Formats: sequence, C-alpha cells, structure tokens
Amino acid sequence: MVRTLQTQLKGPKIFRWILNFLTKEDTSEINRELPFAALLFTLLAASGVTIYESWRKLCSIHLLPTFQREAKEIVRQVEVLGYDPLTVMHKRAEKTKSKNYREFLLGYVSSVRSGGNRVSYLKSKLVSIFDVQSAAATRSIERLATLVEAYSVMLIVTLCSYILFIVFATTSVFEPMKTSGTSGISTSVVYILIFFVTPLVSIIFIAIAHKERKSNLIRVRQPYYAAVLPLIAVSSFIAAITLMPQLQYLTSPQLFPLVVTICLLSISIPSAVVYMKIAKINSDAESAMPSFLRDVTESRKIGLSPEKSIINASKRPGYGKFSNVLKLIRSQMEWGISIRKISANVKQKIQTWPVLVNFLILTETIKIGGGSATALEILTEYSEKQRDIDVNKKSLLKPYVILAFIWSVLIALTTTMVSMTIYALTQISLPGATTMPLEVMQDQVNIFSIGIILQCWLSGFFVGKVNEGTLAAGFKYSAMLVLTAHISLVLSQTFLGGMYSLVS
Repeated sequence: MVRTLQTQLKGPKIFRWILNFLTKEDTSEINRELPFAALLFTLLAASGVTIYESWRKLCSIHLLPTFQREAKEIVRQVEVLGYDPLTVMHKRAEKTKSKNYREFLLGYVSSVRSGGNRVSYLKSKLVSIFDVQSAAATRSIERLATLVEAYSVMLIVTLCSYILFIVFATTSVFEPMKTSGTSGISTSVVYILIFFVTPLVSIIFIAIAHKERKSNLIRVRQPYYAAVLPLIAVSSFIAAITLMPQLQYLTSPQLFPLVVTICLLSISIPSAVVYMKIAKINSDAESAMPSFLRDVTESRKIGLSPEKSIINASKRPGYGKFSNVLKLIRSQMEWGISIRKISANVKQKIQTWPVLVNFLILTETIKIGGGSATALEILTEYSEKQRDIDVNKKSLLKPYVILAFIWSVLIALTTTMVSMTIYALTQISLPGATTMPLEVMQDQVNIFSIGIILQCWLSGFFVGKVNEGTLAAGFKYSAMLVLTAHISLVLSQTFLGGMYSLVS
C-alpha cells in the first residue's frame, strides 16, 4: 500500500516528503526496547531456545510493542512466505533505520552462519548495547540541559518585556512615539503577551520536552482524571465571577491574584496527591527490583527451585511500598497460582515499564528454561546496570528543580520591584515623568501578578516532564511553584509598599 501511494505521489516533492514522514520508522522506540529484547534473546538462548522460537515468544509480549510488531512480521514471512529465519532477519536489517538494531541483526546472522556460539555473541552484544544506551542517556541529559537553558532565556526575555511595558505605561519618555488610540493598543498588547504568547511558548517547550524525555511509567491516567472535577469547578467559579456583579469584588487588585492562586492550587493538589502515591510505589519498585533479582539468583545458585527462590527473596525487608507487591507474589505462589497469572496481577499493581519488563523476562525464563542460574545472572547484571543509569540520570536532572524555584522568586520580585519603584519615581517631579495614579499602578501589578502565577503553573509541567519524564508529575511542581510565586509577590509588595508608604 505504501509503495502504491509513493508511486501515485511522484509529482510535487512536498507530498512525497509528507508520505515519508508519516511512514518513517520511529528509531527512538526501537533503540529504547532493544536492550530488553536483546536480553530476552540472550536468556532464552542460554536456556536452549532457538532464535525463531524467541521471535514467536515476542509476538505475545505487549510491553515491547515495537518489537512485537517486528516479531509478527518476521514470523509472517517465515510461516507464510517460507523464508529462512536468518534470511528474514537479514532483510529486516537492510530495511531498518536504526543503526543499533541493524548491527544486532547482522551480527547475529553472521555469527550463526559462521558457526559461532550464539549465546556468547548475544552476551557480548548485550554489553555493547548497554554501553551505547549509557552514552545515549548522557547525551539525552545534555539535550535536556540545553532545553532548560533555552527555557530560562525565554523567561528572561519575558521578564524584560514585562519591565519594558511597565516603563512605557508609567512614563512619558516615549510620548512622541505615540499616536492616537495607542493606550488601548498598549493594554491589549500586554494582555496578549501575558495570557497568550508566553503560555503558548511554554506549551511549545513542554511539547519538545515530551518528545525528548520518555517516562518509565505507563498507563498513568489517574492524576488527569483527578483534575477533571476541580477544573470544571474552577471554570464555573471564574464564569460566576465574570457574570455576577455580587462577586465583582473578588477581581480587585488585592484579592484577584489570591483567587487565581487558590484556583490553580485546587486543580493541581488533588492530582499531585494521586500522582505521588503512584510514584512512590513505582519508585520503590525500580530501586528494589535489582536487589530482588539478585536474591533470586543467589538462591537459585544454591539449588533452590525458581519458585522457592522467588518466595525466599520476597521475604527480605527494606523494599518500601514494593514489599506489599512481593507479599502478594509470595502468597500467590504458596497457594500454587501459576506464574503467568501472578505476572498479570503484578501489572495491576506496578506501572513502571522497566520493572514490568524485567519481571516478564524472569517469568518467561522460568517457564521455558527452568530459570537457570546463568540466565538469571545475566538478567540481574543488566537490571543493576539499568538502575545505575536511571539513578545517575535523576541525580543530574535534580538541580533543574531548584532552578525553577529561582525563576519563580526572581520574576515575582523583579516585576514588583520595577513597577513600584517607577511608580514612586513618577510621584517626584522628574523630566519625562508624569504622575501616575495609585489605582493604575495597582491594576498593573494585578495583571502582571496573575501572568506570573499562570506562568509558574505552566513551568511546573515543564519541570515535571524534564525531571521525572511524565506530565503527571507537573501537578506536584505546579502547586509548589504557584505557592512560591504567590508568597514572593505578597512579600515583595508588602515590603516595597511599606518602604514607599503605599500600604498601611
């Protein structure tokens, strides 16, 4: 079908470009799943399973969707078209755009055809894939750092724009540049900048971060569901403030920033609570899984059966919230429930992708090869290396959370300071300065305060995506940043207002 479309679209190059873009292979997903697929191939090969049976096994693994599709295509060509598995793998290597996947397939085909040991090749290739993944994780952190720096520059430009509009609105230095009707246009430009341009740029940065940073959590929908009802309630409340004269007093400069803060917090806090409960158990699972696999492996080495090894390893304390899942696994195994059923039950409790894949590979190894100590040792070593990469990545990204709070405080303090200082200067007879009414200054501070609070709320989702890989984490950071911004605004306005005798 793709070839037919490409033949029909031999005309304008733009159509061919669009078609190639739509049909382009997502190499990032292949490279992400390749270590786990290679690990599964290695463990199954160590247990005596052929490569074709390994591909057939991949057809039923939904946690590796890209390789599941690849496995179905290879099995189809072998069973329907009658090709040899090695020939099909060689053809798939020529078609794929992923360099790592292509080298893996070609190396395996060459190793088998030359009479080499396929288990030794898979083990050595697994080490190579791990090294490539470690380097890719480092490059990913560097790209995220560049993205955060670009976002910081955007916030600095936003702050400079705020200051520029304050100067324009409060002085007559630029009076010769004005024409009739400019005052209304200036106000509309301020509203467009604060409530449209700046949020739009933040959303663009969030979209870029979403493309760059992948989350280990899957099927995380509960935090978004928790935000639906508060969002409807806040929307109804804002509409009531706008339409009902009895509530107009809430839009005063003294109250409206507080109202906006409470509304945004009411949206973020319920979802943040839900997310933190999910993140806690999955974070404990990611930290504990390598230790759990190590205990299973050591128990297997002394001759215990795979089931006994899992039961023995699950009794170890110190796994945090993950201990409850291990207790469930132990009790089900003691009652004689099948390992396949236990694996399905784990999916209902755990939502972190690496832990689910590791547990799936563990169960597949036990079902097919009896869980030999050699195979489990390979799984354990890779799981420990994967944990080290994730821990290093998280530690390198944590400073950007602190940077976000610095953004919030500086933007709030600087905008308030400039606005009130210029207002105080306009009360003095200076060349090019006109007296500015107190109400006008308060309205300006009100507008910019709302814009700053909204910007900090959106920044929380950007920080959550960069730091933890999921937008759901943004609810937690948004609540903290909004609260930080509001406190900074209140303190700066109170302090400077007292200094300039603007408040009692």
